[in-house]
Order: sequence, then C-alpha cells, then structure tokens
Amino acid sequence: MRLLIVGHGRMGRQVEMLAPEYGFEVAGIVDRSSGERALIDAPFEGVDVAIDFTLAEAVPTNLPLLAERGINLVIGTTGWQAHEAEMRAVVAEHGIGVVAAANFSIGMNVFQLIVEEAARRMAPHADFGAWIHERHHDQKKDAPSGTALMLAQVMKDASFTRPIDISAARAGFIPGTHTVGFDGPSETIELTHTVRDRAVFARGALVAAKWIIGRRGWYGMQDVVT
Repeated sequence: MRLLIVGHGRMGRQVEMLAPEYGFEVAGIVDRSSGERALIDAPFEGVDVAIDFTLAEAVPTNLPLLAERGINLVIGTTGWQAHEAEMRAVVAEHGIGVVAAANFSIGMNVFQLIVEEAARRMAPHADFGAWIHERHHDQKKDAPSGTALMLAQVMKDASFTRPIDISAARAGFIPGTHTVGFDGPSETIELTHTVRDRAVFARGALVAAKWIIGRRGWYGMQDVVT
C-alpha cells in the first residue's frame, strides 16, 4: 500500500515513522515549506491513500486536489468543519472515500460510546448539570478541541438537553485529556480519557487509512472501529 503524507509536522512525522508497521510504503511527503505548489506537484502515481495532518485552512484546498486524482483521504486536521458540507459534495462528485474525525484514538472512540450512554441515562435527572474540560499542549490552535465539541454533540444527540459547560486549557506538552462530568446535589460523576503519547493519533490514522482503501463515501472513526 502506497501512502502520501500531507503535512510533515509533529503528527506527519509520527505517521511517517509508523507507516511501515502498518504495511505502508511512503510514496511522498508534502510539506508546507515546499511552497504553495507542493500538493499540486506531489508524486501521485500509484498512491492508494493520503493522510492529511496540516492546518484547518488547508483542508478545503487539499481535499479537492486529492479528490480530482481519485485518492482516498484520512483527515486528521480539526477546525475546518464550517466547510464540511462543501467537502462532502466534492467527495460525492469524485467518488472517493474519506475518513474524517476529530480524534483518531481507538480508546477515545470507545470513550465516546461510554459518554453517550452516560448522557442518555443522566438526561431524565434534571438536577444534574454537565461539563466538559479538555487540556492540550500549548501549540494546539483550536480551543475548545474538536474532540470536546464532538463529545458535547454526542451528549446532545443522546437527549441531554441541559447546558453543557465546555472549558479548555493549553499548557506545556499535554498530548490530550478530556473529562466529562455530571454533578448533582450530593454527588459527582467524572469520566476521563487521557492520552499518554501522541503516537496514538498517528496509529489510529494509519488504521483508518488501511480501512478506507477501496471504499467510497464519507466516514468517521466510529465506522472504522465498529
């Protein structure tokens, strides 16, 4: 399997290092420092799938360029969701497959199911409030994180209609910690997922890249793990 890596920052380098472990040959690496034509001139021949860990503003440009060449894509970048409807239309037009997720951790995707069930069971108890607090390293641009927003939406979809307070902290080198809490008159429930190593996101993206080869349509990480 031949892989194109789009973005060669911290996550792109992790993907490059781990790719052989998942059966991939790195066909090419597109780096922002290569200039604005880097993706246009990328080595597309024989590429089975691309993984994009760039910036939010780059996704609306990168996805159509890859779609025009029939290359399936895993999007590990967050903060671009305002363009999702447009990107879905491009995917449908060109018949490629995309896995887009706020978080590629296998554990987080199981955590999402746990949060969904907790929110569903807490929804009838009107005296319980809810919150989400997330912590990341000081280089992460978006706050709150895409994962925190995703968890809030999961809770709302599970019929938790009361306000959900969302807060974020950015400091040091924290890879990522998300806590979902429910607080009542005399008790508190806290559910926490903690990442120990950023490699978890690269590993999940590579699992998704293997899964999306040969598929068409728009998918999330939940489709990959279930």
